[in-house]
Amino acid sequence: MRRDHRIPPTMRGWLHKQVGLGECGIVGPQDSSGLRLWKRRWFVLVDLCLYYYRAPGLGGNGARFLLCFAFPPHTPRQTTAIVSVCVSLPLALLMARSLRAYSRDAEGSWFRSLFVHKVDPRKDAHSNLLSKKETSNLYKIQFHNVKPECLDAYNSLTEEVLPKLHSDADYPCDLVGNWNTWYGEQDQAVHLWRFSGGYPALMDCMNKLKQNKEYLDFRKERSRMLLSRRNQLLLEFSFWNEPLPRKGPNIYELRTYKLKPGTMIEWGNNWARAIKYRQENQEAVGGFFSQIGELYVVHHLWAYKDLQSREETRNAAWRKRGWDENVYYTVPLIRTMESRIMIPLKISPLQ
Repeated sequence: MRRDHRIPPTMRGWLHKQVGLGECGIVGPQDSSGLRLWKRRWFVLVDLCLYYYRAPGLGGNGARFLLCFAFPPHTPRQTTAIVSVCVSLPLALLMARSLRAYSRDAEGSWFRSLFVHKVDPRKDAHSNLLSKKETSNLYKIQFHNVKPECLDAYNSLTEEVLPKLHSDADYPCDLVGNWNTWYGEQDQAVHLWRFSGGYPALMDCMNKLKQNKEYLDFRKERSRMLLSRRNQLLLEFSFWNEPLPRKGPNIYELRTYKLKPGTMIEWGNNWARAIKYRQENQEAVGGFFSQIGELYVVHHLWAYKDLQSREETRNAAWRKRGWDENVYYTVPLIRTMESRIMIPLKISPLQ
């Protein structure tokens, strides 16, 4: 199929392909359509047809027809000139065949996902861009790894002392939630605190606790029960619900994502558009990102009636148009991820 050079290109750039086996090892020296494997080719998108050349500037005789989709027109941003695409040619051909069964919107969505989006330069710290402006809440999350034989005693001691701090007006701190890990790290307690007033409230609370004999005795007794402990200071994402007390019984899932440095803004922008797909069953409790402690860490807190409800709710999200795009764009930002299923303690405001 020859390209009509009278039609101006919609997009052009380099299309890269790794030499050797393709996706899942299904491709040898050439794929099932007879196309030879190549490292990169110059592509031109014209009139919803994709052509590739050996190098930029070759004429129509050097063109080979690659793919053709019945896509709705795609208009790139004015700032887009050359776009680098990383895609496996055999995989693209397989996807092209399967696209015949989908709608035009689905085809357009898939094709747009091939191209790298231009990221605007940052003009402020991500903590200012992503956190809530109307509040100055600061959160502290604590992870306590308890000696297995001491877990019951630890829970009893915690339930005796922590509510007193929560209810004392002299301490600008509130308990948000208290849990034991059910699935994940065993014999672990997780505590989430809110400091209304930000860092000044945190320092005020810490200074007062140093003079609180009952709390100092509590810490001394608690230290005998712990194997290790760690904490982080967090801010809440502006687009998430504020964690409010809720009635039970519920189980809670804390999903922790360790992101690649420099990707927090992109993570927040994608989730700001996608959080609506995860709120129909009121499962979204809170979303936070680290400020002090291990950096570029995100915590998403979810509530479900039980594990079966969790399974059904998560599967339902995949049937909503747009959720797949959020997963597509955020997965490459992640270094590691972890899921904890947690059971609330008796004193937890989140039941």
